[in-house]
Amino acid sequence: MIKVKIDTKEIFHVISLNETELTANMSEELAQIIAKLQKEDERSLVIDLKNVVKIAPEVIPVFMTLHNTTYQSRKSLVFCELQSGVKPIMVEGNDPELLNFTPTESEAWDIVQMEEIERELDFEN
Repeated sequence: MIKVKIDTKEIFHVISLNETELTANMSEELAQIIAKLQKEDERSLVIDLKNVVKIAPEVIPVFMTLHNTTYQSRKSLVFCELQSGVKPIMVEGNDPELLNFTPTESEAWDIVQMEEIERELDFEN
């Protein structure tokens, strides 16, 4: 079973992975945890990968699906604290314009808040 810590903030959840390796099976399990969490309390997501030093390329399609479903719900998804062995796989495995990456959790919070404001302004027009 994948080890995660979930910290709920005002408009988003921070999901910290307490694993050093993220495999395809683990990413599916993570997606299920997030789906259950979103069903109970739909918020934007920050996924903190600071503990993950190795990631399977098969994880990327799961993250892309998660991204699509999150944004279809008018919420944000940001990945932060990518380690040097993880970042190339995350970047090479997707359209770099699609997934949001930040060096720190604080910057991820900023993106979530900015996108929330953009959605509110877009909704008003």
